[in-house]
Amino acid sequence: MKKSILKGIIPPVVTPFDKDGNISFDRMEKELKIIADAGVHGISVGGSTGEGPVLRDEELRDLVQMACSAKKGQQKIVCGIIRTCTRDAVRSGLIAREAGADAIMVTPTFYNVLVPNEDGVFQYYATLSQEVGLPIVIYNVVPQNTISPQMFCRLVDETQNVCAVKQSVGGAAALYAMKMACGDRADVFAAADDMLYTCYSLGASGAISAILSVFPELCVKMWDYFCAGEDKKAKEIQDRLYEPWQKIAGNQFPIRLKYALSVLGRDPGYCRSPIVSLSDTEKRQIEAAVTNV
Repeated sequence: MKKSILKGIIPPVVTPFDKDGNISFDRMEKELKIIADAGVHGISVGGSTGEGPVLRDEELRDLVQMACSAKKGQQKIVCGIIRTCTRDAVRSGLIAREAGADAIMVTPTFYNVLVPNEDGVFQYYATLSQEVGLPIVIYNVVPQNTISPQMFCRLVDETQNVCAVKQSVGGAAALYAMKMACGDRADVFAAADDMLYTCYSLGASGAISAILSVFPELCVKMWDYFCAGEDKKAKEIQDRLYEPWQKIAGNQFPIRLKYALSVLGRDPGYCRSPIVSLSDTEKRQIEAAVTNV
């Protein structure tokens, strides 16, 4: 197995913006403190939850530096890289490394007519591995460019730095298929927010999942129970978080998540345009689901 520096609970943090679409650094500092203080094992910035596709490289740099300042102890910093070509992804990865990231989490390219064939997918990650030189978590989230278990295993075996996958598409069944294919050669992280304990029981090395950022203490407790063999208690927390997640998940996901955080008394700011509004019906559903969890 490749030596992994990542394990356990790694929440992907929201990126708070002000009304004009600028990063609200005061709000970001508060969110990072909440996450770090919860006893997590790592912090992820610039992923889907953090609206990574709309962040410029210099903004990724700022977020990584803030996360490095906020982390406690051995917490690792993972920077999301969501770009549409190899050149831009390498540039973002190098900036993340210079800013202090311990690893990068990289989506496959995602623009429909520019989705590459298997050779292109391999070259994309192999080039990042060689040029950036940080551990790479593949963020398997793009439906039109899914990384198969076979491709993941090839990347693990034939590159130096591809060492893990965050399995988002396909739920727990896809995670299990990925784990069965790679065995102990690499890490598979859960992203099925409503079935995290189930994913741990199927062999996940932890989770990089939005619900971790909403309920970080509970999710750390679930992981700790699982690691201690207290499966009943871990499953009880999964059950407790199931319904809230059904209401948080959906279209315009970042604004839904930020509204849930605001209901919980946090200040996650605004989303970057064009995600600008949430219906009153959706707000009431989220309020009812997350209150008194």
